[in-house]
Amino acid sequence: MPNTKKRVVILGGGFGGVYVALHLGKLLKKRELEDTEIVLVNRENYIVFQPLLPEVISGSVELNHVIAPIRRMAPKALLYTRDVESIDPVARTVTLSPGNRPVPLTLPYDHLVIALGTCLDDSKIPGMREHASPFKYLGDALYIRNQIVRALEEAETESDPEIRRRLLTFVVAGGGFSGVECIAEMNDFLREAVGAYHNICEGDLRLILLQRGDRILPELTENLAEFAHQLLVKRGVEIRLGASLKAVSAHAVVVEDKATGSVETIPAANTVATVPAGPHRLLAALPLPHDRGRIVVDHHTEVPDWPGVWAIGDCAVIQQVDGQTSPPTAQHALRQAKTCAENIVASFRGAPKKIFGFTGLGKLGSLGRRSAVAEIFGFRLKGLLAWVLWRGVYVTKFPGLDGQIRLLADWMLDVFLPRDITQLRVFHKDGVHREHFETGETIFEEGDFGDKIYFIVRGEVAVERDGATLATLRAGEVFGEAALISHQSRNATIRAAAALDAVAVSRGAFQELLGRLPGLSGAMQEIMSARMERCVDLHEEMSSMASKSIPPAPASPPASPIS
Repeated sequence: MPNTKKRVVILGGGFGGVYVALHLGKLLKKRELEDTEIVLVNRENYIVFQPLLPEVISGSVELNHVIAPIRRMAPKALLYTRDVESIDPVARTVTLSPGNRPVPLTLPYDHLVIALGTCLDDSKIPGMREHASPFKYLGDALYIRNQIVRALEEAETESDPEIRRRLLTFVVAGGGFSGVECIAEMNDFLREAVGAYHNICEGDLRLILLQRGDRILPELTENLAEFAHQLLVKRGVEIRLGASLKAVSAHAVVVEDKATGSVETIPAANTVATVPAGPHRLLAALPLPHDRGRIVVDHHTEVPDWPGVWAIGDCAVIQQVDGQTSPPTAQHALRQAKTCAENIVASFRGAPKKIFGFTGLGKLGSLGRRSAVAEIFGFRLKGLLAWVLWRGVYVTKFPGLDGQIRLLADWMLDVFLPRDITQLRVFHKDGVHREHFETGETIFEEGDFGDKIYFIVRGEVAVERDGATLATLRAGEVFGEAALISHQSRNATIRAAAALDAVAVSRGAFQELLGRLPGLSGAMQEIMSARMERCVDLHEEMSSMASKSIPPAPASPPASPIS
């Protein structure tokens, strides 16, 4: 039997999307609800209270206490925990990824609310996708926390001082609210945690905040931003203004000074990226009006010339009544959601639509350890008073009384109890993943344990043995297979001769492929035999020339190394 109900499809489970569903459930009368289907699409079945994510890193708030179940917040909505595959505003349909059955689901709609937010744009900085930890979702905060603890555990038993310094160097890119709050909580956690280690002290820690602009927290007044800057520096954070992230590798970050154009490589094993943010991948393909990737809507949050299509939150450009573009903050998304829901209901009833009139209440930012900065109704606060206000505002805004009680309990216990420093090994390294190396970086050294095989996507590597360069490998070639096949140590050193992107396959995954992929074992043996023959010929040729005291002519390198 065909569905005769009006269907409102909401894409996105952030503040915008969830609160549209919540308000629709409250605004529609009983008879209207019976004739309307409210559909919410989100990958997870919970909403993340993002202002508290930094406190997950430091452990002052429990992981599960910064989320709220969507089904309880919006009980009258039908929730699909799937990805959005495509949007067709002409046919007025949305296609979702397969669920339990391997069949995509296509949903027709009468009204569509796009609240997909933004995502990290890692395409502009080499190595960011491979080696920088994003900081946007719940899993990101947990991953960063585990990486911090892992770095402490590795540094505790590391005898090489250079590697220890690298492990204990933490870099956060982005000096806005997310970056400042993230590094403030990281700093508090690390300086408390080192007390539990024998071979690490506070002086070993190095935390660096990179900000492309001329000051941190550009959203605030200069006075408050300067207070935050000085406080973080006093607490041991190194702030680099006018510094932009140019590249990231597993062992270092490359930083460019905007004023001088000079480039510096900083050894660091832990990098967090809070910028740059880009539009959702689906938005660019839509035939809707755009402004730098975001959907342009009118004062009613509806897309001009596309009746029934609405957009709110970070993915939308909404002009406020004061002429300013509505910023991507939670307080604005909450008000946009209410206006959008009211106008959808108004369109059902043929009533006039409301104008989005909210212009903001103020800004709050935590600096960790009982300090914050705030601008509220024109008043500027800093230090302890701002921190108390920060916590008071967010506990009242947290969804549900049960969630507020858990949050208050966490904060009270944090005053009296030490923070947890356990490492939860809930993340598994992919058997196949991308890696990036900058020019001159060592991929592995002769004598190392063979844990991966590498396939070059772009760039070059130099193969070295006993201080001599044996070969240069380029895109399409492979290295590192010999140690995995022969179960021996690396017999050559591999360095990046140019910026390198490679696909790395772990030992376990490679062994599975060797045993199960027809022809792979034979092909690898042929590659190794050809390399052995070529290297033997080269060695004999150079030995013969040396015995005759004749300077050897440049020999053509082997096609590939033994590694």
